[in-house]
Amino acid sequence: MCNRVGSFILLLLLVFLDSRDCSANAQHDSTSKLSLNTVQSWAVKLGTELYHFGEFITRKKEVQDSFKSAQIESRDGEKLVQSMADDIRAMMELKISAVKRIVEAAENMAFDKQNEPVPEDYQFYNSKEMEEPYEEAAIRTTAEPEFNLENWIVRPPTKSAHLQLNPHFSNIPVNINFSSVHVPTNVYAWAPEVIKGIHWSEGLDTHFLNNYQSDPTLSWQYFGSSTGFMRHYPAMKWRADPVDIYDCRTRAWYMEAAASPKDVVILVDRSGSMTGQRRDIAKHVVTNILDTLGNNDFVNVMTFADTVEEVVPCFEDSLVQATLGNLREIKLALDNFETMEIANFSAALTRAFELLEIYRNNSGGANCNQAIMLVTDGVPYNYKELFEKYNWKYDTPVRVFTYLIGREVKVADVREVKWMACANRGFYVHLSTLAEVRERVLEHVNVLARPLVLQREKHPVVWTPVYANITDPKVADYLWEQRERAEQKERFMSQRRDKVLFNSEQEQDRRWRITQMKQGQYSELGNSQYQLMTSVSMPVYDLRHNEMRIAKLLGVAGTDVPLSEIQALMTPYKIGVNGYAFIVTNNGYILIHPDLRPVFQQILKPSYNSVDMIEVELFDDDRTPRNFSMELTAFRQEIIDQRTGNKVMNVKYHMEDMRRASRSRKHYFWTGIADSPFTLVITIPENYGRHRITPPPTDDIHRLSLTSKNISARQYLSDKWSVHPDWLYCRHYERTFSSPEEELLYFLERVAKPGWRWPAKPRPPEHHKNKPGHEKHNGEYKGTPESRERGKTSNAIPRNEYYCDHGLMQALVYDARNTAWFNKSISESASDEKAGEFIQRFGYIVAFLATHSGLTRWQTHPPREHETEKPEFGKQYPRAIDEVWYRRAVEHHYVDPLSYVYSVQLNTEKVPLNVSAAMVTAAHAVFHGDGHRKTPAAVVGFQFKHERLREWFDNITCTCEHKPCDETNDWDCYLVDNNGWIIVSKDTNQTGQFFGKIRPDIMTRLIEEDVYKPIHVVDYQAVCFREKKTTNPATMLITPLENLRLVMAWFIATTFWVYNSITIGLAQSSSDSYDEEYVTPTVAYQNYENDEETDDLSMSKPHTTRIVERDFEKLVLINRTRPTPCDREMFLYQLDYKNLDEKLNKPSKACERPFYVQLVNYTNMLLVVVNGLCRVPDVPIIPVEATEVQYNESLPCLKHMHPLYRKQPVSCIRNHTEESNIDMCGRGSLPPTKLWIVFGLLSTFRYIAM
Repeated sequence: MCNRVGSFILLLLLVFLDSRDCSANAQHDSTSKLSLNTVQSWAVKLGTELYHFGEFITRKKEVQDSFKSAQIESRDGEKLVQSMADDIRAMMELKISAVKRIVEAAENMAFDKQNEPVPEDYQFYNSKEMEEPYEEAAIRTTAEPEFNLENWIVRPPTKSAHLQLNPHFSNIPVNINFSSVHVPTNVYAWAPEVIKGIHWSEGLDTHFLNNYQSDPTLSWQYFGSSTGFMRHYPAMKWRADPVDIYDCRTRAWYMEAAASPKDVVILVDRSGSMTGQRRDIAKHVVTNILDTLGNNDFVNVMTFADTVEEVVPCFEDSLVQATLGNLREIKLALDNFETMEIANFSAALTRAFELLEIYRNNSGGANCNQAIMLVTDGVPYNYKELFEKYNWKYDTPVRVFTYLIGREVKVADVREVKWMACANRGFYVHLSTLAEVRERVLEHVNVLARPLVLQREKHPVVWTPVYANITDPKVADYLWEQRERAEQKERFMSQRRDKVLFNSEQEQDRRWRITQMKQGQYSELGNSQYQLMTSVSMPVYDLRHNEMRIAKLLGVAGTDVPLSEIQALMTPYKIGVNGYAFIVTNNGYILIHPDLRPVFQQILKPSYNSVDMIEVELFDDDRTPRNFSMELTAFRQEIIDQRTGNKVMNVKYHMEDMRRASRSRKHYFWTGIADSPFTLVITIPENYGRHRITPPPTDDIHRLSLTSKNISARQYLSDKWSVHPDWLYCRHYERTFSSPEEELLYFLERVAKPGWRWPAKPRPPEHHKNKPGHEKHNGEYKGTPESRERGKTSNAIPRNEYYCDHGLMQALVYDARNTAWFNKSISESASDEKAGEFIQRFGYIVAFLATHSGLTRWQTHPPREHETEKPEFGKQYPRAIDEVWYRRAVEHHYVDPLSYVYSVQLNTEKVPLNVSAAMVTAAHAVFHGDGHRKTPAAVVGFQFKHERLREWFDNITCTCEHKPCDETNDWDCYLVDNNGWIIVSKDTNQTGQFFGKIRPDIMTRLIEEDVYKPIHVVDYQAVCFREKKTTNPATMLITPLENLRLVMAWFIATTFWVYNSITIGLAQSSSDSYDEEYVTPTVAYQNYENDEETDDLSMSKPHTTRIVERDFEKLVLINRTRPTPCDREMFLYQLDYKNLDEKLNKPSKACERPFYVQLVNYTNMLLVVVNGLCRVPDVPIIPVEATEVQYNESLPCLKHMHPLYRKQPVSCIRNHTEESNIDMCGRGSLPPTKLWIVFGLLSTFRYIAM
């Protein structure tokens, strides 16, 4: 108490004492004679006053005393990373065990019930037709009166169910009593094979429910059928905006579990006959094939006519990893190929086989399955000699899949193309419309799954890369297009309302700044609309004997694992401030990382799930972008190989929306997570990260509660406090709470009661891999009735209703008890009566305290019962050690252990600052030591209005006779923080701006004199906006002959269309399919992505559009863009404290060096005083905004040319001896027609249309 009163008295003396500086300078009548001593005295005075005020308002001494009884223990990084990996592995085993039970149940049910007839009145829960909680009735599609035909089939309506919001399932309305079924748009739910699967899989509800009861942390469980439907638990209303394009068979969890990794070469015929719709179908086929590939697959697409060319030239003679970025590059390139000349099939097949052979011999690429996908409208013959030379000779390692395009095909073409697939363990598909492409392309997945199904014993466990919980990642491009269309509409309407205003320079400048602001992509870490997750899945086999020569994949079963659940097991409180944990996949990509930024403008980035580890861990080696050192790549390889190790590295990292950067030396520890493709890495600061603070063993929560006559620890948490919202203190699985604080108080009450037991960590139940249901003997199912019954019901496992982290709860209660005094107002605890008056002098002040356990306390001075202007401090900044001011304060402790770190909200073009409401935040790290060791225990600080700091600054710098820093004289004074951002300036609008923008000449000198050191930061997750290429709407000159040609072309085309419609309609009603094989009638609708491409040109109005666009002025039209992955770089700055006094104590030399710079004592701020009489030289602004890194190649090409190491998946099942017994290798779709009439009409039409 005496210390605080003494500090207060000293502070009052300093406020009224400064006469010596003024008298010393009164003799000077020129402002140019401002001395260095005067500037030094200002810096000392300002810093000292702020320091003593901070000590007084934060009660730092009392906070230090609160941790006297705490212990300090060494932080063993190797033990810590191993303990975390074990906990994560145990959680993963729980999920795997649940999926295994679903797989066993599905296989047994399908074996018993797959051939049972489906009742005509059968009803099921259709996810698309479920009732919302607030809907009066479900919305169902009914037949219009004109469609009431005699053969109309009336289907039973979907079952209705009541849905309730469930916080465990992202607050989505669900029903946890049963599952529901999602059927893709392109699949007919009542097709025989589909409805049979829906019917028998209904029995999975029992197992879904038992799994959820056994492990309440389970997220969505599902079974995706090879026929297209997905049964998911719990039941929910399926939302699709604007249209449902979800198909479970194209999701990573299905694709990677259904077949082992694969190398794929897609050959697309670009000969002259592949024009018009054939070309469109071919492109759609390739796009759908690419959609079935994942990060463990490799692919290339080549077009061929007389020559063979890759669609992406830089991918020449190679296979590329099927990441979202590479696939996007290929899809965009598909728009560029032109059809001409004659196809050279021999050259194309030879090129594909030789490429695959190189990868096979070098164990490159996927190093498992290999396939050639041939897309053509016909072949001259079957090229048997090529298959003998390149494929049969090596026991057919390459499968061949053929896709015959077009209605008007020759019988010989069908025969030869089908033979090519059947003779090479592939599959043949005949495609005549865009609508059937999706369903038919998926046939190759079932073929690649045959070896898995035939062996029956192994069910590979697959973990997916990170993905977002949206229906389809391709929706991102659609959403961006919709946003641009809305912007274009708004600009057009604004111009129509007021053309003069819209065309004014001021309005155009305003719109330009808004556009620039919208293109920021850094500050979107907390996007609640997306939940990142991984999934674990396993294939489900048809266990029936293969006497029908069919190896059928029933589907894939899996469950989602939100990344937040894994992050909760990483125990960040054990890692400490400025340390973190992250997980890397076998491809080197990030699964979890605090700097993973997958979203921009609420839209997923194009390559969000293939961000490499060395693209987020920025090592401080001053190399150019993507010029990674050998040491770094070797370090990366050790992590990917799941070795256990550690390494100390110099790193640089950014904070606060990439506006601040710092350097540090960090210690990395890593180990593999057993039986998974993941490696866990933790990074700890080298100096203060070596130790951690822990409560004494005598301070057990439960013991203290019992010895205190059942008094709950919640008494220490009465008012103005919060806890870290993302940390797992305690979690109740059966109750919901309005806030983390409410949940914590509930458990503190329970801990105080007799009989409390800390729950053990959940472990997976015993699981028998060799169930009778998986045995085979002479190809017959030998399961006993008892084993089949086990397949129907799972063993009930005791349910834990809650889980608590004992260590974290212990640390929190210790901090809460020892800092409970902080709730008292400063005026109550101060003995001096004038303390309250002094506080009022500085206006509204918030004093705060945040501890290592995630507890944040705050007090307002004067106290305010109802603060309505903005959220309270602890609600704005609840994340304690993860807050920027906490991290910077701890980091700054090793620069000056007595200093406070000051900051204001930054003022940029993208995020402007309201200076009138700006607040200044000051933070100071409190360390606890026991002699030779010390570690951060808490951070204290205060926050007050920026205008009060400015007044304080003016009072100190304007007390001399000539008032050198007053607004009426010729000296400009600034307070600039250690990263170069202005905290105080006489022009309030400059607050929060970068000093290099306001005075680039002075900042340049400070950089040249090594006062500030630049830090080169590269953002490898950036998004750039490429301008779309648009076609010119201008038309050609219409002559009378041209009009006659157009009329004749229209007449022939219409006749052709009518004839084919009648012929095909009659043929479909009277005959079977062309090759007399059953075709599942599941193709119903065309994917929305092709609506614009396939619209009838006659339905558009190009002339009207051209007339309207001519009325547009250039200012109205926006530049259509496409978000594209790119690299951006920036230079940020940090104060260099090495020999700082020597650098700063330099005199001003008239206009040669027209400024003084001094460090403000006990702060991170520089006082910069500039002579305003000197002409400001023409120096370019020093930018801190990110600029695109210009490479000679596109980013996918550059990554491909400099590949990084990856570890191939362990599981690879690509062959089985019984596969040769399977005859089914192709399907056709076209009924017989009079081909000679079709060809005649087509030839006539082409001649006239030329």
